[in-house]
Amino acid sequence: MEGLPLSLLFAALGGLIILSACFSGSETALMSLNRYRMRHLAREGHRGARIAERLLKRPDRVLGVILLGNNFVNIAASSLATVIALRLYGEGAIAFAAGVLTLAILIFSEVAPKTLAAVHPERVAFPASYALWLLLRLLYPLVWLVNAAANALLRAFRVRVEDVSTAEISHEELRTLVNESGSVIPRRHQHMLLSILDLEQATVEDIMIPRTEILGVDLNDPWPEVLERLTNSQYTRLPVYRDSVDHILGFVHVRRIIGDLVRGDFNPEDLEARLKAPCFIPEGTGLHTQMLKFQRQHERVGLVVDEYGEIVGLAALEDILEEIVGEFTTDPGSLSHSVTRQEDGSYLIEGNATVRELNRVLGLTLATGGPRTLNGLILEHLETIPEAGTSLLIDGYPVTIVQVQGNRVKTAAIQPERPASALQRDG
Repeated sequence: MEGLPLSLLFAALGGLIILSACFSGSETALMSLNRYRMRHLAREGHRGARIAERLLKRPDRVLGVILLGNNFVNIAASSLATVIALRLYGEGAIAFAAGVLTLAILIFSEVAPKTLAAVHPERVAFPASYALWLLLRLLYPLVWLVNAAANALLRAFRVRVEDVSTAEISHEELRTLVNESGSVIPRRHQHMLLSILDLEQATVEDIMIPRTEILGVDLNDPWPEVLERLTNSQYTRLPVYRDSVDHILGFVHVRRIIGDLVRGDFNPEDLEARLKAPCFIPEGTGLHTQMLKFQRQHERVGLVVDEYGEIVGLAALEDILEEIVGEFTTDPGSLSHSVTRQEDGSYLIEGNATVRELNRVLGLTLATGGPRTLNGLILEHLETIPEAGTSLLIDGYPVTIVQVQGNRVKTAAIQPERPASALQRDG
């Protein structure tokens, strides 16, 4: 050292500070990488992403080689700064040199490179992964020894490096990613993706047509009435039964018999021969599960049965798809077959409209843990059959009963905007 010129020592010191910056920046960059984007780039053939992914499979090793290199160059820089201080000003300058070096390392080797790496992790991590992979191979015995000692210490605190989380992104994390996708995913597509995620939380009862509203063909009716119902049906598939849906015979595909209906030579025996055996769906089946069953069994409609085998409703593939893409309608301005917008800004809603449908179509936040329909929600709140004109507040939304039919609410008006007083009470 005595024979080396000061200019060379200063150059070496500068080089060590730069190396320290490289180690510090690469550490932050690798830890800041978006793992899912890195995996995507690796599958696309990006070599830097492949090496980075391989390094991060064992973070203890990559951190070991980074910290070995970083500590070595920092200690070497400290020793070199001490030599320079002694040659220039003697022992009295050692403390001053230490302070200046600390400040230089803090600014140029820590804060600045780590900030850059955090802002642009891919630009730093992918090129650095080449050098780190080479260093890891060259220094592997030393890295292994250091990691073995460190891991033994961690195991004393019941921390195992092998337990590094490899779990996929959670349901709520994925929802957050979709919500924050911004312009990358169109807003309508975001709603569809979120609806797909929500399928696992909904069951067939949320979308089924209640038993009392199932439209079908009763073979015990006069044959002309049966033909008229088949001819004028708005549905493609109709349940066929005797007396009641409890005595279901099967489903008829109306489009496949339209030719026979037109020719006029269709009789009850022909209809029974064209029936397809009904598909039964256990109550409580998740929508996601049922959609896969429909696909696997090549079915589009099924009857929902309770634990006693009683038919409680009818669920169709179309209704499940509407949960994802929204209402199927020929009228682009229509909100839903159950919802009609009024001139005063309120909405006239059928009592059998589901709570999930209202939340999706009108953007409400009605509780979904209780009754599944608006009628059930109103009856639960009032605990009695209401009269027309009755008003109440449900989850902060003003609801007015418009029409009552028998023991149920047929239609009700709801104001989607919460009044300020209601918001204050909710808060």
